[in-house]
Amino acid sequence: MISLLDYGAGNVRSLRNAVTRLGYEVTDVRTPDDILAAERLLFPGVGAFGAAMGRLRELGFVEPLLDYLRADRPFLGICIGLQCLFEGSDESPGVPGLGLLAGRVERFPAAALSVPHMGWNGLRVHRDAELLAGLTADRFYFVHSYCARAGTANADWVLAETDYGGPFVSAVQHGQVIALQFHPEKSGPAGLELLQRFLTGTVAVAPGFAPRILSAPEDAKKPHPSLPPTRLAKRVIACLDVRNNDAGDLVVTKGDQYDVREQGEVRNLGKPVELAARYYAEGADEITFLNITAFRDFPLRDQPMLEVLRRTSEQVFVPLTIGGGIRAFTDSDGHRYTALDVADEYFRSGADKISIGSDAVYTVEQVRAEGADGSSAIEQIAARYGNQAVVISVDPRRVYVSAPEATPRHVIETAFPGPNGERFCWFQCTVSGGREGRDVDAVELARTCAALGAGEILLNSIDRDGSGLGFDLELIAAVRGAVHIPVIASSGAGKPGHFVEVFSATDADAALAAGIFHRREVPIAAVKTALAEAGMPVRVV
Repeated sequence: MISLLDYGAGNVRSLRNAVTRLGYEVTDVRTPDDILAAERLLFPGVGAFGAAMGRLRELGFVEPLLDYLRADRPFLGICIGLQCLFEGSDESPGVPGLGLLAGRVERFPAAALSVPHMGWNGLRVHRDAELLAGLTADRFYFVHSYCARAGTANADWVLAETDYGGPFVSAVQHGQVIALQFHPEKSGPAGLELLQRFLTGTVAVAPGFAPRILSAPEDAKKPHPSLPPTRLAKRVIACLDVRNNDAGDLVVTKGDQYDVREQGEVRNLGKPVELAARYYAEGADEITFLNITAFRDFPLRDQPMLEVLRRTSEQVFVPLTIGGGIRAFTDSDGHRYTALDVADEYFRSGADKISIGSDAVYTVEQVRAEGADGSSAIEQIAARYGNQAVVISVDPRRVYVSAPEATPRHVIETAFPGPNGERFCWFQCTVSGGREGRDVDAVELARTCAALGAGEILLNSIDRDGSGLGFDLELIAAVRGAVHIPVIASSGAGKPGHFVEVFSATDADAALAAGIFHRREVPIAAVKTALAEAGMPVRVV
C-alpha cells in the first residue's frame, strides 16, 4: 500500500500522477491510523513550514508519523517533507518540527542570491546509494527559500548536497527513511526513475562509505574539496496562450503586440495538452499556461482550462504555471469567491505556480494609497502555499519623457530614443490584456509585489511582443536590479542567440518564448545548445 500524506496545502496531483504513471495505486492518508497502516509513505512537499506542521498537528498525524519514522519504515519526504524532519525553521519561528534530525532550517541570504532557489540544479552525492546511482549527472527541480545545512550532529543522515551560495542538504537517508529537498515528480525522466527506485525498495546504502567529515560550523558552508560545486541551470520556458476561438474550441494562440487575430480569425497554433506534451519531450524546463479568454466572469466554472491542467499533469513532469482569472469574484448566483479559492482549485488541478497579472497592478495602487493589510491575493496565497507559488506577470510598455524629472516613475536613459528623440523612458504597467495603461511602473510593481510575498516575476514587453528582435534588455535589467526574486524574461525572442544575450546582459533567471516554439522556427534543443556553447549551465534531455 502506497500512501500519500496529503495535508491539504498545494499541488499533490503531480506526485499522485507520477506514481500512477509508474504503475502503482495511491491511497490517501485520511486518519492517523492510515499512517501506521502504510507500506510506503509519501510526504509531498508543498506549502510553508508552519502551515505544514500546524496541519499535521491539527489532524493528529505527528505522533503516528514519528512512530512510523522511528520504526525505520519506507518513507519519502519531498521539499517541506524534508524540512519538517528538522527541529525547526526560520520560516516559522516558534513552530517545532518533527525533530528527527538535528539542526534548524534557515533562509537563503537574499542579498546575494535570487530567492527562492528555483530551477534545475545538480547533486553532490557523498554516500554510495542505490537511490541515486547513475543519476548524479542529471539535474533535479528545486523550488524553496529555506534550506538545511550539514553539520556534525546530522552528518550520518546526509546523502547529497547542492550548491547555491554555499552547500545545503539536498537529500538525506537513514535506513528506509529518505527525504529530498528537490521535487522528483517535477524532475522529468530522472525524477521518475528515482521515484521508481523508492517504490521498488531499491534504496540500499553501501556500508563503510561515510559522508564528508565536518569539524567546525563554518565547514558546512564550504563545498566538498574533491567535488566541483553544482550550478543552477538557466531555465527555458515554453508559454502557451490559451483561449476559445470563434468556434468555441480551446486553442493555443499567439498575438503580435497582444493581437491574437489574423484575417479576422483567432490564430490556432495547436491544442494545449498536445503542445505541452511536445514541449516536455523536447526539453522545456517549465510550461506556462496563460488563459487569455476575454475574461471570464466566473473562473471556477472554467472547466475546460481546469481539465487542461489535469490532463497535462498526467503526462508532463516539469513545473506547470497557470495565469488568468486569479482574483476575487462574485458569480451570477451571488456567491463570493476569494482569489485564494480560485488558486486552491488551480493547485488541486495540477498547477505548481499561479500567475497574477492585472490584479497585481491594482494591488500596488492600493498599497501605495493605503498600505498593505494582508488582504491581497499575493499575500493570501503566499501565506498558505509559500512565496514560490506566486508569479507576477507584468505587461509593460515604454512611455518616453524628455527628462527624468518629468515623471515620478522609475526612469531609465535608453539607447533607443523615442519618436521625438526622447532619451528617457519609463515602463508603464498595463491591465486588461495590455489595453489599459496605469500610473504604475514595472520597477515599483516588482518591488511591491516581492515585499508582499511574490516569489517570481514574469516580465513581458508589449513593445517587443512578436517582434523577433530580441528581449528588451533595458527593461529586464531595470527590474532584475530592483528585486532579489527570480525574473523570467519574455517577449521578443527570435533566435537562440537572443537567449544567450538576455542571460549574459541581464542575469535573468529564466527566459520564455511562445510563437517561435509553436511554429517550430526555433527548437528548444537549439536554444539549449547555444546556451551550453556559451558556457551557461543548462538542463539537457
